[in-house]
Amino acid sequence: MCGAILKAYMKRTNLLLGGWCMIVMAFLYLPIGLLIVFSFNTSRLNVVWQGLTFDWYRELWRDRPLMDAMENSLIIAAATTVVSVGLGTGGAWLCYRYRFRFLRTINTLIFVPMLIPEIIMGISLLIFFTMARMELGFTTVIISHVTFCFPFVMIAIESRLAGLDPSLEEAAMDLGATPMQAFMRVIVPYLMPAIISGALMSFTLSLDELIVTYFTTGPQSMTLPIKVFGMAKVGADPRLNAISAIFIVATAVLVVSAEFLRRMTTVDNKRAAFTMPA
Repeated sequence: MCGAILKAYMKRTNLLLGGWCMIVMAFLYLPIGLLIVFSFNTSRLNVVWQGLTFDWYRELWRDRPLMDAMENSLIIAAATTVVSVGLGTGGAWLCYRYRFRFLRTINTLIFVPMLIPEIIMGISLLIFFTMARMELGFTTVIISHVTFCFPFVMIAIESRLAGLDPSLEEAAMDLGATPMQAFMRVIVPYLMPAIISGALMSFTLSLDELIVTYFTTGPQSMTLPIKVFGMAKVGADPRLNAISAIFIVATAVLVVSAEFLRRMTTVDNKRAAFTMPA
């Protein structure tokens, strides 16, 4: 009797929780879905559906300033990703391989950019570049993006290093490899899924960044988010729906890819632990 009541109660609870989750998901993603749908709308008004068209996507490629902003965003995101992967991988390996004074303090300071508000980071970086007499442009934007991107890479690498068998590096050096050769030929291939995952997250964060870029960019380094922000302030433009839809799909693909690689890393760690001899 009690078992049947408990089972019915659990079933109702699961239904309520499932329904609540569906409402939350609809609240979050329904506006995004509508934006993508109306990016194919013939009308210039976002609230009136008049027919299907691809004209707004075609006009994007004819807008030279918009394409220049897109090119700038891709260049900055690619450069940020390369630098972030290098710093994140090297930093994670040094923190894992060596023990030195103030290690915990350094780790805490590294992850501070992930926690502070973006507007504070943007203003502080602007003050720093002004005091250093650096001209605002590609270099300042890339430095700014690396500041908050490389900790994400470092987290992914440290998670992968947590399951590393120390005997791998020792075996490589016993066979005649130098510490650098052991790192490049043994450790880096082992870390590759985490490196790719961190690189995708870094690329996505840099490509979508608006606030920090707003404070650190120059006239020749305007990125696509800054350009779209300026267009939105002028008034309704159907091209905004099209460019936003492209950004949403691209970001979703990168995030899903990063999550897929993270799960692959977890599975590999479990398999390695399971097959490791006692």
